[in-house]
Amino acid sequence: MTPPRRQRRDVASEPPTPEESEGKPGNPERMYVVAGPDGERAELDLVTLIVARATDPPPSASPEQAALLRLCAAPLSVAELSAYLHLPFSAMGVLLTELLTAELVQARAPIVRKARTDRSLLEAVMNGLQRL
Repeated sequence: MTPPRRQRRDVASEPPTPEESEGKPGNPERMYVVAGPDGERAELDLVTLIVARATDPPPSASPEQAALLRLCAAPLSVAELSAYLHLPFSAMGVLLTELLTAELVQARAPIVRKARTDRSLLEAVMNGLQRL
């Protein structure tokens, strides 16, 4: 059995290049938006906590926004949301900026743990209690 032979395409069967097709716009219409109308993004960090203000997503929300709103019933960091939704941080920044602008979510500063107590202070208190 012999393998099938590849057939060559005619040069005429290729689609016309943008220079050849006159009357059509050179740039196609964008099917997505990278940032808001002013190009601004919310200042978010990987540890910024996001909490949903609304319990149910609005009907106009995209599937990603609806999933994000359902996940944010309890505070979650941007890094956790990015991991759960399998989206890069840049895409999460765009989604969260849209939701923050629409006031559907709230961004909070991360909870910072207090500094650890000085060991010498603990030893001094323990020695003082032993003397009693």
